Order: sequence, then C-alpha cells, then structure tokens
Amino acid sequence: MSYALGSRWTALAVLSATGLMTILDGSIVTVAMPAIQGDLGFSAAGLSWIVNAYLIPFGGLLLLAGRLGDLIGRRTMFLAGNAVFTAASLLAGAASDPGMLIAARFLQGVGSALASAVVLGILVTLFTDPVERGKAIAIFSFTGAAGASIGQVLGGLLTDALSWPWIFFINVPIGVVTIASALRVLPADRGIGLSGGADVAGAVLVTAGLMLGIYTVVQVEEHGWSSGHTLGLGAVSLVLLAAFVARQATAATPLMPLRILRSRNVAGANLAQMLALSGMFAFQVLVALYMQRVLGYGALETGLAMLPAALLIGSISLFASARLSARFGARAVLMTGLALLVTAMLLLTRVTPDAGYVTHLLPPMILIAGGGLVLPALAALGMSGARESDAGLASGLFNTTQQVGMAIGVAVLSTMAASRTGELLAAGAGEAAALTGGYRLAFAIAAGLLTAAFAVALLVLRRPAHEAPASDAPAVERPAGVTS
Repeated sequence: MSYALGSRWTALAVLSATGLMTILDGSIVTVAMPAIQGDLGFSAAGLSWIVNAYLIPFGGLLLLAGRLGDLIGRRTMFLAGNAVFTAASLLAGAASDPGMLIAARFLQGVGSALASAVVLGILVTLFTDPVERGKAIAIFSFTGAAGASIGQVLGGLLTDALSWPWIFFINVPIGVVTIASALRVLPADRGIGLSGGADVAGAVLVTAGLMLGIYTVVQVEEHGWSSGHTLGLGAVSLVLLAAFVARQATAATPLMPLRILRSRNVAGANLAQMLALSGMFAFQVLVALYMQRVLGYGALETGLAMLPAALLIGSISLFASARLSARFGARAVLMTGLALLVTAMLLLTRVTPDAGYVTHLLPPMILIAGGGLVLPALAALGMSGARESDAGLASGLFNTTQQVGMAIGVAVLSTMAASRTGELLAAGAGEAAALTGGYRLAFAIAAGLLTAAFAVALLVLRRPAHEAPASDAPAVERPAGVTS
C-alpha cells in the first residue's frame, strides 16, 4: 500500500496517542484508589476490582481483537476500540456506586483491547523500511513509558486539585481527538473478510480461557496458590486453552493459525516478553509500594521519585534504541537491556527499612533504563516473523503476552512478598523489616525471571533478515511487509 511519508508519521502520532491513553489509564488509577474508596464505599477486597475489572477483558480479548482486525480491517477495529474506551471513560467518571465503576472499567478494558490489539499491525504495514520501522517502534515505545510516568504524577495532581473522576474524564478529549484524527490519517483497509477466519468456537475457547486464567491469577493473593479456588479454576483455564490449540490445528479457518508460532522470532519474542514484563512491571508496582509502606512516601512524592526511571526508559527508547538496533541488531540490544534490568533487580534485593533514595534507589532507577532497549527490541523481533496478512494477529498475540506477563508478575511477586512478610512478622520482626524482607524476595524472583528472558533471547531468537549478511539471508526470517 502506497502511503506518503508525512502521512505515515502523522498516523504514528495517532497510534501513539492511543498507546499513551491506554498506559496512562493503567497507572493513573493506582494513586486515586483511596479517594475512590472513600467516595463510593468500596470494601478493602472490592477495591482491587478497580484494577482487575480493566485487566481481565484487556488481556483476555487481545488475541481475538487482533484476528478480527485482520478480518474486518484494522482501522475499523482501532476506531471501534477508541469509541468504546472513550464512552466508558465518561461512564467511569460519572460513576455513583462501586458496581457502576466496575462495569465502566470492564468496558474500558474491552475498548483498550480492541484498539491496542491492532496498533502494531497497522504500524508494521505503514513502515516497511527496517530503519524507519525501528524509529517508529521506538517512538511508540516511548509513549508507553511516558504514559506510565505521567500517570503516576498526574493521578496525584488531578485527585488532589480536582477530584478522582477527572482521572477518567481526561481520557474523553484525548479519545475524541484521536478518533477524529484516525478517520483522516489512517489508511483504510478492507481486511480479508470474515470468511477468511471467523472461527467462533476458537474465539470462545481462547477468550474464556485467557479471561478465566487472568482472573485466577489476580485472585491468588486472596485465595493462595494451593487453594481449591486457584487450582480448580486454573485447571479449567488450561483445559480451555488446550482445547483452543487443538481446535486451531484442525479448523478450516483458525482464529490463530499455528504457523505463526513456527517462527522462532515470533514465539521466542513473545515468551521473552512474558518473562521480562513479569519482572519489569513488578518494579513499577513493588518499588512504589516499598516507598509508601516502608519509607513513608506520599502518592505524589512516589510518582516524582520514580520519574528518573520512566524518563530514562522513554528517552533511550526514543533516541537510542533504533540507532543501536540498526548498528548492532535488535537481538544484541535486547540482551544488553535485559542484563541491565537483571543488575537493577539484584541491587534492589539489598534495600533496607531506612534506605536512602540517592544511595539505594537511584542506582537501580538508572539501570532500569535498560527497559528502553528491551521494549522496542522485543516489539521489532516479535513482529519480524509474521506475514503481512497476519500482522494484526501477531500484534494481538504480542499485546496478549504483554498483559498476561504483567498480570502474572504482579500476582506471583506480590503473593511471594506477602507470604515472606507474614513469615517474618510471625518470627518477631518489626513491620518495616518484615515488609522490606518480602519486597527483597520479590526483587530476587524478578531478577530470576529477567535472567530466564535473557536465556530465551540467547538460545531462541535469531537476527531478522534485514540485519543478516547477504549469505545468511535465506536462513533467517523476513519482516512482515518487507519485500526483496
């Protein structure tokens, strides 16, 4: 598809605005939860559903939404998702009771899934030149880091200066402008038609399996890993997902053609991403909790304290990642970034109940900038082995493993931290020391997850075709949309 250079970069700005809004919504709500609880009367247990009601449909629907984008058109899916998300944000801000807010958050998750699932698919078809594609992915990754940092600070400012509904109302003008701009600048695509892959049974199996699996994971902290609730629902989720895989092997028009997983880079990058984000997202959540519960930081103070990490991640992804990937290859850049992240987590295993910010927290904040290398490299490698007709599916799969990785990371690491804290309290430790011991264990596990991601990058991933010498080209994979 021919598309003018200026128009492509304008389209990237529209896609990045949606990425910013999605990430912003995920981080902005965390600092406003106490105010929401006070106004709407959430119970302590029910409060977690402000996050969970968004996470479950977001992670569960991404794969289906990505494939539907291939079938009915990615632009259509992108517009529909933004419309649902914007309307749901308005509903969330107007919520007058817990049920209304939870329902609105669920719809926000649906809208985010519909729009986010096709963003990378649109991006890789717009930018077929490897250098331009690397720059575009770096810019898109930067908006994610910016959204995380802005959300933590903006959430505190809006809640303190106005009131918590404004953390949702702020999405409405962004959504309206994004939809209007998308109608003008995104290229129309017809899709391959519903007859090309409308696997209803497969859609039901994978969506139910993923949503039930994510629900089980986010409830682990309440029920425990060995409870009947966790084991029973986990087993049902695995059965549903196994049935989905079996269905895809035999269906005439599969929702997710298993051929996409034959690509080492697609399969390997998704596995590495799940492991890496399980550890990286734990940094964002657990360091924030450590600052507030152990060191006594306020919500706005915590957001400001974490700004160096977010700004470094964003700056490196925007200004350095694409250049380094062009020179050394995405795989080498990925492994370097993962090594920096492992080192950051190992440093965090040494925090104390009276840690100083400059001496104990700032060094890992600087090293966590490796995330600015990891995220764009994973995106480039994850899309490098997909056919152009499967770009929406590959994008949906990549976003699915991202959300599942974050959900699993938070559930596993927070549960392990809480368990260790309980053991230390029972042994007579003070509250601050016990909490610190729990977080230190979680950071050690995060370092292990990131090390596993490094091993996958080393043993599974291969250089994309455009990075290889000419003599190597037949042995490696060609990026979607790149022709010889």
